[in-house]
Amino acid sequence: MTHVSERNSAGSNGAESEQAQRADRQLWTAGGGRGTRKRSATYADAGVSIDAGDRAVELLKSKVKKTTRPEVIGDLGGFSGLFRLNTQKYKSPILASSTDGVGTKLVIAQQLDIHDTIGIDLVAMVVDDLVACGAEPLFLLDYIACGEVVPDKVAEIGAGIADGCRYAGCALLGGETAEHPGVLRPDEYDVSATGVGVVEESEILGRERVEVGDAVIAMRSSGLHSNGYSLVRHVLLGAGRMRLDTVVDDFGTQRTLGEELLTPTKIYAKDCLGLIEETDVRAFSHVTGGGIPGNLVRILPDHVDAVVDRSTWRPQPIFDLIQAKGRIEDSEMEATFNMGVGMFAIVSADDADRAMAYLTGRGVEAWQVGEVLEGSGEVQMMGSYTRG
Repeated sequence: MTHVSERNSAGSNGAESEQAQRADRQLWTAGGGRGTRKRSATYADAGVSIDAGDRAVELLKSKVKKTTRPEVIGDLGGFSGLFRLNTQKYKSPILASSTDGVGTKLVIAQQLDIHDTIGIDLVAMVVDDLVACGAEPLFLLDYIACGEVVPDKVAEIGAGIADGCRYAGCALLGGETAEHPGVLRPDEYDVSATGVGVVEESEILGRERVEVGDAVIAMRSSGLHSNGYSLVRHVLLGAGRMRLDTVVDDFGTQRTLGEELLTPTKIYAKDCLGLIEETDVRAFSHVTGGGIPGNLVRILPDHVDAVVDRSTWRPQPIFDLIQAKGRIEDSEMEATFNMGVGMFAIVSADDADRAMAYLTGRGVEAWQVGEVLEGSGEVQMMGSYTRG
C-alpha cells in the first residue's frame, strides 16, 4: 500500500512542508526510519528459500543430462520443456499420457532417511502405464513438494527420478520443486510425475486385440512395488510392532525390513517395447493398485476370460509376512498387492515360448501363467500359490 501525504497549504511555509515530507518518506525506507519500525519481511522468513531451490537444481543438472534424447531442445531453466516429435517415424502418431505418484511408500523413505530410490518408483508407475498401450515413453515431468528444500535431499530424490528415466529410455524434460511450509513438516515431501509417449495408431495395444486361445505371460515383480503401503505400515509397523531395522531371515543375508520395503519398482518399459518387436503382443497389464484381478480385467473384452493359475509361481516372502502378521484374507491380498507379478503380456499362443525366451534373455523372470478362454470378461484365479 502506498502512503500519500496530504500537503497542508494553510499555516505552513515551504521549509516546514519539505521537512515533513522527508520525515514521512523515512517511515517507508526499508531497513531504516524510526526505531520502532521492523525490517521488511522476506520469503525466507515465511519458510521458502529460493536460493536452496536453485542449489538443488544445480546439483541435479548432471544427472538430468544423462536422460537426454536427440529430440530434446534446450536445457534446464526455461519456462517449458521442448521436445521435437519425429513425425517422419509415424504415419499417424498418437500421444499417450500418464500421471501418478508413489503413495505412502514415501513414509518409509522419510523414516529411513533414504531418498535416492523413491524416484525410480515414481518413474515406473508412470512409464509402465504408458507402455501398456504400446507407447514408447518420450519424456517425463516431475513435481516435488516439500516442507523445506534441503538441496542434498532434493538432489537425491531427483537423482532417482533421473535413474528411472534412463532405465525407461525417456528424457527428464523438466519439473518443479515447491516449498510448502505450514502444509508439510520440514522433513516431509511428496512426489508426482506426468509422462508422455507415442504409438502408431494402427499398433495401439488393448482389449480389442485379445483373442480366445492367447497365452497369458507373467513378469515377476521386484517385490511390493509401490502399492498397498498404508496396509503394510498398519500391519507390520503398527499392530505388528516391527522395526524397519529388523533383519528378516526369509529376505536373504542380513536384509532388513526397511531395505525390503524400499526395494525399487521394476521398470518394464524397454522389455515390453522389445517384446512388441519380437512377438505378436495383444496387450499388456501393469499390475498396480487393485492387484492381479483388478488390473488384468482392464484388458479383457466382454466375450473372453483370462485364467490365472496361482500354482505356477511363488510370491516373494514379504507377501507371506504381511498376510501372516495382519491375518489378511486371500481375496484382500490379491485385491491390494501384485503378489509377485508386476506386468502381464497377452500374446498369441504361437509366440508364447518365444516371448518367455526373449524376456528371460533380458533378465526378466517370465512364465506362462494361463490362457484366454471364452467367457464374460472376467479373471479366473485358480489353484494355490507355491509355498516353501
